[in-house]
Amino acid sequence: METKPARVRILDAAHELMLTVGLARATTKEIARAAGCSEAALYKYFDSKEELFVRVLTERLPRLTPLLDSLAAAPGRGTLEENLTEIARQAALFYEQSFPIAASLYAETQLKRRHDDTLRTMGSGPHLPLQGLDAYLRAEQAAGRVHPDADTYAAASLLMGACAQRAFAYDTTENGERPPVDAFATRLARTLLGGIAVADRP
Repeated sequence: METKPARVRILDAAHELMLTVGLARATTKEIARAAGCSEAALYKYFDSKEELFVRVLTERLPRLTPLLDSLAAAPGRGTLEENLTEIARQAALFYEQSFPIAASLYAETQLKRRHDDTLRTMGSGPHLPLQGLDAYLRAEQAAGRVHPDADTYAAASLLMGACAQRAFAYDTTENGERPPVDAFATRLARTLLGGIAVADRP
């Protein structure tokens, strides 16, 4: 049986530990042990636990930013509803999987500050999907498919905010279940389109 490359094993181990014990408690030492390598070997591939966290988000979770970039680069493809539904579906899955990992950051101020600093250095962060969706909607606005008066940043904030909230807002309902992602994404896209699509304005 072929052994996975060390970098892949480290990412797999980091992903699993961050999900099970939380980001704050997933040390590089524990990650290296779970990956079957030394801590020194881990640092050959990643400068810090903060960088490792970012790589887990970008390489192990649904790839939201590339989808947004590709849509913004070529507006007019597909229908707005189809595109926004797929964006909402990917965003909902991304937040569902990233929320359990990132939540522990907010319990430790110094840890969160280090992570924020690393995100800035790497040019990454949770603001990027929001900016990416805004850029896509502005591209569609320029192409004439989004109303010229529509507030694209507010629309992007509404969609991304709803997808992020889905990750935790339903835990205390009677059955504790999130809305199924496909139906959720479809309803969200249709509702958002009611406010910004050209065809829906008088």
